[in-house]
Amino acid sequence: MHGYQSDLAYIHDAGFGDFARKAAPGLLAILRRASIRSGLVVDLGCGSGIWAHELTRCGYDVVGIDISRPMIELARKRSPPARFVNASFLRAKLPRCEAVTAIGECFNYTFDERNSRCELGRFFRRVYEALCSGGVFIFDIAEPGQAAHRAYAEGQNWAILAEAEPRRDILIRRMTTFRKVGKLYRRSQETHRLHLYSSSDVAAELRRAGFAVRTLRTYGSMRLPPAHIAFVATKPRPT
Repeated sequence: MHGYQSDLAYIHDAGFGDFARKAAPGLLAILRRASIRSGLVVDLGCGSGIWAHELTRCGYDVVGIDISRPMIELARKRSPPARFVNASFLRAKLPRCEAVTAIGECFNYTFDERNSRCELGRFFRRVYEALCSGGVFIFDIAEPGQAAHRAYAEGQNWAILAEAEPRRDILIRRMTTFRKVGKLYRRSQETHRLHLYSSSDVAAELRRAGFAVRTLRTYGSMRLPPAHIAFVATKPRPT
């Protein structure tokens, strides 16, 4: 079963959308500095469509891709102008585009069991081929060094208990959710496994694919969490 089933997708959208919202101004600035002010952006791991909505609002065309069907259903409601595809990023066809983004650790998740550093390297080459000259590939990953923690959060009709357990190059997240349905609360559980990739390994795979690479610890004024890093990979223009 893929992650982010209906209850967790709802809770993530209702209570944890600030990452995409706060990252959006910095991401738009990166696109504009690359002279990308219009055209198609492919949004991998699009979730409930918060970043896709910002892109369409600013005049971009958007194709959003996510492995979670409930997330795709939320995204279609939030951003009707965009086109959304329910698929693994590793298996989806990438159209010719000006930019590709993957915000929020998309490449760490193992919902598609094929995900690995080797598969990412092959995928980066596919992104390179899909991008127009001068196009950019922006994404962030979780690195080794994640801290174990437990957290609780609640909203008007939901609550979540979550714990994270790092194991060398793997992070295990266990979540118990409670969502109000009628007069009662429905309890659900999900466990997510994430590969943790070193920034140097990811940068090396990007360069092998042909990209010029720089790394960031912020999206504009929004600082990434500890042991997270972002990449801006550019497809060079012909000389």
